[in-house]
Amino acid sequence: MKKLELAKWATQYALKQGATECEVSVSNARNVEVEVRDKTLEKLKETTENSLSIYIYLDNKFSGHFTNDLRKETLEKFIEQAVASTKYLAPDKYRKLLDPSYYPKDISLDLQLEDKSYNGLTTDRRIEIAKELEELAMSKSDKLISATAGFSDTIYSSAKVFSNGFEGKKHGTMYSVGVEVTAKDNDARPEDYAYTASRFFEQLPSMNELANEATTRALQKIGQKKIESGNFDMLVENRAASGLIGMLIGAMSAQALQQKNSFLENMLGKQVASEKLTITDNPFIKGGMSSRLYDGDGIAAKQMVMIENGILKNYYIDHYYGQKLEMELTSGGSSNLEFALGTKDLNQLITSIQKGILVTGFNGGNSNPTTGDFSFGISGMLIENGILTQPIYEMNIAGNAIEFWSKLVELGSDAYQGSAWYRPSLLFENIYFSGI
Repeated sequence: MKKLELAKWATQYALKQGATECEVSVSNARNVEVEVRDKTLEKLKETTENSLSIYIYLDNKFSGHFTNDLRKETLEKFIEQAVASTKYLAPDKYRKLLDPSYYPKDISLDLQLEDKSYNGLTTDRRIEIAKELEELAMSKSDKLISATAGFSDTIYSSAKVFSNGFEGKKHGTMYSVGVEVTAKDNDARPEDYAYTASRFFEQLPSMNELANEATTRALQKIGQKKIESGNFDMLVENRAASGLIGMLIGAMSAQALQQKNSFLENMLGKQVASEKLTITDNPFIKGGMSSRLYDGDGIAAKQMVMIENGILKNYYIDHYYGQKLEMELTSGGSSNLEFALGTKDLNQLITSIQKGILVTGFNGGNSNPTTGDFSFGISGMLIENGILTQPIYEMNIAGNAIEFWSKLVELGSDAYQGSAWYRPSLLFENIYFSGI
């Protein structure tokens, strides 16, 4: 039985057993992982999973159930027990399906999320890619001690049915490839990596490009040390910027707002960052990592400006917490994030800085989502008169998110392409770093 047909059957069977409403998802996914270290194949793992999930709504009582056994005779017993067990739960007036007016009117748009050549990729080729990447990385310098290269890919498809009228299907592919290298530095062992992901195999970079990047980054860390505390301009490399952006995005969720766990509560329409910052949530990017036509609640996808010139314009309002907040629904979470870009790439930004620190990674730390206070460890490079002069590590920055983001003075032109958040390098002024 095809996935959509099975989901529709399971939905109707649950209703016959007494469910008030229900939603069913049937999915299939195949994942292959390869890892090579020291010229040895250390991991070759292939998994294929078929699953059915069903959420039962019964007089405002709610439960979720999951199974990998999709035989119809087994599913009948499974669904009967799911409905029966839901009767024992406490009611919650907010547990009900979405109003159908929020469902997408048309789900025929092709977002180009599936590589049609996927089935032509053989296991031998996957291993060959990982071995090539590991060998290339090790060949770049005699200062390298080891390299671990990996390649993985996934193909998936799913069908979702809600008992009040929604039907949807998703399918796609994903590839990821990366290498981590370790260098020798007296008693230290500096490490770094290069990694990327894409919906399409042909859009992956060359293995030589990844090997060069990982090796260069690791070798740059040789001789890293703390420097004296002080105020510096802070340039955050695009791939390292996700944690900083995550502070903002996480605080935009309806769950955080409803639970009084967001420093952005009651900030809609107010300045929360420098006017340089504009973030747009765009679920319709062709081939985008998080492109979609609907979210998990079935809410129709739409493009939204989240922050415009530093002003908070939208929250992520899902169905359940949106009801509690009595707010208009928007989406259950972020899709692809696009940024208003600047005109300089990373190297041009570096040359524009007289006294600064290029942050290439965050090493631990913590943040308080209620107040926005944070403290992060960093590693990177000292910038003096537009030149990278000294690798540094074990330094810290601390502050408050809104105050911190008000110090953003420039965004790079280098949107990161390896994830759903297309963030550029970010330049902040006058940030205090604690070191020696």
